[in-house]
Amino acid sequence: MKPSSSLRASLCLLAMGVFTLPSLQAQLTQGETAQQLQLNTITTAVPFLMIAPDSRSGSLGDAGVALSPDGAAMAWNPARMAFTDQTFEAHLGYAPWLRALVDDMSLAYLSGTRKLNKRQAIGMALRYFSLGNITFTDVNGTAIRDFSPNEFSLDFGFSQKFGDKFSGGFTARYIHSNLTGGTNILGADSRPGRSVAVDVGVFHTNDNVKFGDRDGRMNWGVCVSNVGAKMSYTETAERDFIPTNLKTGFAATVFLDDYNHLTFTMDANKLLVPTAPTYGEGDDGDLIVSGFNPNVGVASGILQSFYDAPGIVERQADGSYSVEPGSVFREEMREINLGGGLEYDYNGVFAVRGGYFFEHYTKGNRQFITLGAGIKYTVLDIDLSYLIATTQQNPLANTLRFSLRLAFDDVIGGSDDDPANF
Repeated sequence: MKPSSSLRASLCLLAMGVFTLPSLQAQLTQGETAQQLQLNTITTAVPFLMIAPDSRSGSLGDAGVALSPDGAAMAWNPARMAFTDQTFEAHLGYAPWLRALVDDMSLAYLSGTRKLNKRQAIGMALRYFSLGNITFTDVNGTAIRDFSPNEFSLDFGFSQKFGDKFSGGFTARYIHSNLTGGTNILGADSRPGRSVAVDVGVFHTNDNVKFGDRDGRMNWGVCVSNVGAKMSYTETAERDFIPTNLKTGFAATVFLDDYNHLTFTMDANKLLVPTAPTYGEGDDGDLIVSGFNPNVGVASGILQSFYDAPGIVERQADGSYSVEPGSVFREEMREINLGGGLEYDYNGVFAVRGGYFFEHYTKGNRQFITLGAGIKYTVLDIDLSYLIATTQQNPLANTLRFSLRLAFDDVIGGSDDDPANF
C-alpha cells in the first residue's frame, strides 16, 4: 500500500485544486524563459480550512475579510461578528467539491452567531469535509478495505467592539483529520491528525463616507487564521504545517438611493508557512542552495514565510549555483493570492454578485470567475454561487455552493438605517 504521506499529499492537492497543467509553458510572461518556470507550490495539511464555506463570499472571488457581517462572518474574520445587526443568525453552507474529478467529495459548514449586547458577540461553527470513498490495496493491488476519509473543525469565536467603528475578535479551533482510518502503512499504524489553532482579526467600518455625491460605507479588515500546532498522521512521520494564512482586504459600499446599493470588495491572502527551498547536490547529500530550511517551528515558519522564497536558481558550468537577481522578491509576490468582486443589492431582499480569483501559475494556478445570487424571504436568506474556471482542465470548474441563513430579531443598539446584509 502507498505510504500515508503520499496519500495525504494527493488528498491535499485534491482538496485545494492545486494542479499544474501541461499548457503552463504557454502562460510564461514576456521575457521569461522555460528555465524560469520553476513550479513551487506551498502545500500544507488540512487545506480544507482554506475553502470558502459560504456562497456570498464564494461568488465574490472568495473574498470576505471586510464584508458587512453575516452568518458566515466567523469563517473570514471573527471581528466582524460584533457589528451584526441581528440578535441571532444561523448559517448552513454546502458545496460539492471537485466534481470535475470525483462525484463524492463535499464541504458542509454550519455556524451560529449570537449578539450578547451592544458591543459583544459570540459564535460557534462546524466545518466538515468529506473526501468520498477510497479503497486501500496492498502492493499487489489486492483490496484491503474501503474507507471514507473525512476532516472537520470545531470553532468557538468571540468579538468585541472598541468604539463605534472598530472591533477585534478571535476564534479557537479544534481540527481533526482522519484520512486512513488507522490502516497499517508500511508496518506503521496510522492515526487521525489532530491540532488546535486560533484566528485573530480586526475590523473597521465607517458609514460616513462620500463617493462623489453618494453616501457610502468603507470597511477594512485583517485576519491571521489557523495559527496552531503542526500535524502528523503517524508516530514517526514528520509533522506538517497547517494552513496559517494572512488575509487583508476592504469593502466599499455605495448607496445609490434608498433601495439600490453597490459593494466592491477585494482580499489579498498569503500563506504563513515556509516555502520549499532549492536543493543542490553536495558532499554530504542534498544541501540548500537557495531559500531556508523548512523544518522549523510554527513561530519561525510564520516569520520565515515573508523572505524564504528561493527564486530562480541556475547551476553554472563549474558546479556552483547562482540566484537570478530580483527573482526572490518576484516569487514572494507571487505567493499572494487576490480575489474580489462586485455585489448589487436591492433593498436587502435581492442580490446579484460576480468576482474573480487569481493565483499565480507557479503557485497552484487557481484562476476562476465566480457568479452568484441571493434572495431574502422574511427571516430566510438563500444564496447560490457558481465557479467558472479560466484555465483549461481545471478541476474546480463548475463548482456550486449553496447557503441558507436564518436571522432573528432587529437591531440591538445598532444603526437602523444600515441595509440588510446577505
